[in-house]
Amino acid sequence: MGRTRYLADTVLTCDEAGTVHAPGVLDVEDGRICWVGAAADAPEVEGATVRDIGGLVMPGLVNAHCHTPMTLVRGAGDGLPLWRWLTEAMWPREGRLTSEDVWWGMALGSAEMLRSGVTTSCEMYLHEEAVVEAVQASGARLVMTPGVLSVRHGEGRPEEVEAFHARHHDPAGRITVGVAPHSAYDLGVERIAELADLARRLDAVLHVHLAETTQESAELEARYGSSVVRILADHGVFGGKVLAAHCVWVDDDDIGILADHGVAVAHCPLSNMKLGSGVAPLVAMLEAGVTVALGTDGPASNDTLDLWEEVKIAPLLARVTGLDATLVGPAEVLDMATRTGGRAVGLEDVGCLTPGWAADFQRLDLDHHAFVPVTEPSELLAHVAWSGGDRRVSDVWVAGEPVVADGVVLHVDEERARVEVQQRAERLAAG
Repeated sequence: MGRTRYLADTVLTCDEAGTVHAPGVLDVEDGRICWVGAAADAPEVEGATVRDIGGLVMPGLVNAHCHTPMTLVRGAGDGLPLWRWLTEAMWPREGRLTSEDVWWGMALGSAEMLRSGVTTSCEMYLHEEAVVEAVQASGARLVMTPGVLSVRHGEGRPEEVEAFHARHHDPAGRITVGVAPHSAYDLGVERIAELADLARRLDAVLHVHLAETTQESAELEARYGSSVVRILADHGVFGGKVLAAHCVWVDDDDIGILADHGVAVAHCPLSNMKLGSGVAPLVAMLEAGVTVALGTDGPASNDTLDLWEEVKIAPLLARVTGLDATLVGPAEVLDMATRTGGRAVGLEDVGCLTPGWAADFQRLDLDHHAFVPVTEPSELLAHVAWSGGDRRVSDVWVAGEPVVADGVVLHVDEERARVEVQQRAERLAAG
């Protein structure tokens, strides 16, 4: 693959300095960014393919916590609280899933994410081979963390996960693998600790639900006499790379533990709102130095996979609960959705347009009234954060390869995927 130069009206790098180049240039070769900067400073490169794409170019978004194949159960159990939603609506249908069902559910969801500029998702699900195969076909980037559930898995599950890791973990490619015990309230502390040992041995991400609702861990907390966060810390669960989904019901002591152990949090405000779970203390976590990324959760509890909605809602929830309009600005939340999101899911070279990093990027069409006026760079960032969305995304690239062009997903037959998911969902609902 030769070098390709992209000329854009604006390049939003999402680097630590918040660098913006307008107009800007992005050079890509062999799936990596090799130069980025102002158009006036671009070096001459012999033999490069030049594409003048206009618009705004920025990193692809990172969905840090998702169960994407749940497109097959989208809308089921609406109005139920979490535990009833899981036991009455989700788990009975998911117990009837086949690998082929999961392939189509993931294919449809992967296309939905790519359309909205989400280039990476961190998936916690079953039938992990089918999930990988679907994403290999769609062209997206995947952090696959095979789920471990008490109702589905006996003692052999850790060995299955380890073998799966050996087959598919490829940091140089588009697929990496972690370990995903569902939760302490489902599996118990001892099994979580054993799976944490496995994740450390594999140098893999441990992906776990944590403190999502007020009641889920009450029995454990009564037995051990401390919070579930403290319990897991005391049992060595936080000793490696840990991604904790939700963390809605954590106090200052819990947040300090998360920060001290380097635990990353996947904040999923829309799912928490829909299930009536509560509002995570985003500002307190950020102020304590916790790495906070954004996730949609599954499409059955959101019900969309468009991470742009989280980009808007997360800061607004923080502001309204804190009664402070200065909290969590556009640059900070865009960072959570890109570079910080990549770090949270174990990818140190994803989510920023800088040389050497993965060429995962999207183009937003600026020819829309929501992006006018711009009298200074901060206004453009505000427009992107508050007005971004799948309708603004025109083109998407993963590892330098186009996966969406002029709004068309290139590698998924979306019409067939919708039909397949509809038919399979009807079978699952019928029992």
